[in-house]
Amino acid sequence: MSGHSKWANIKNKKAKTDSQKAVVFQKYSREIIVAARLGGPDPAGNFRLRTAIEKAKASGLPNDNIKRAIEKGAGAGAGDNYEEITYEGYASGGVAVVVEAMTDNRNRTAGDVRSIFSKFGGNLGETNCVGYMFEKKGVVTFERDDVDFEKLFEAAINLDAEDVEEDEDTYRVITSVENFQSVVEGLEKAGFKSSNAELTRIPTNTIEITDVKTAQSVMRLVERLEELDDVQNVYTNCDIPDEIAQQVEV
Repeated sequence: MSGHSKWANIKNKKAKTDSQKAVVFQKYSREIIVAARLGGPDPAGNFRLRTAIEKAKASGLPNDNIKRAIEKGAGAGAGDNYEEITYEGYASGGVAVVVEAMTDNRNRTAGDVRSIFSKFGGNLGETNCVGYMFEKKGVVTFERDDVDFEKLFEAAINLDAEDVEEDEDTYRVITSVENFQSVVEGLEKAGFKSSNAELTRIPTNTIEITDVKTAQSVMRLVERLEELDDVQNVYTNCDIPDEIAQQVEV
């Protein structure tokens, strides 16, 4: 669900199957349920819920699904009592992996995650075995063609954002977790329309993978984790160059 290395660009170009779309819809529905349960069903007063709804709509989640998820979070559906759990471990090549999950069955999720780590040459570890290698940040993304960089930079810094990064297609405003909401809302009020806003984990250091076999093991592990219904996000500290990722059949 979140960018974790250069191969994300390649993945985004692949056509999504109906089954993959169903998994994505389920992930967004769970986020909406939990957000509504924790902060109430009104997105105007619940920033996490508003952000979840915006991301769900951008992914194509139907309005009826969004409405049902909010209703479940507001009290209906006793069987949808999800809890948030984080798993940590290592993939091939010493790559650190953090998995964020929402589940109504902790034992099932732990077993599924452990099985995938083992199958693809990784090891599931203890809490904080690799978590300290990542910083929690807010990231607000803008399409380059939609905004003026200088104006965005000035507005972001005035709102106490930490940095503004550039890549080929986008600008990314980086914030602390504490300032995330105020930066998002401040930029909106200033007239900037983001394409995505999320809390994420950014590695403090990365490991470059130049061996195709290792890259294949890491990519397969991450993609199989992302296919689990209970998994919301997967983060790694690996850097797989595009030319290596393109040689891998996932």
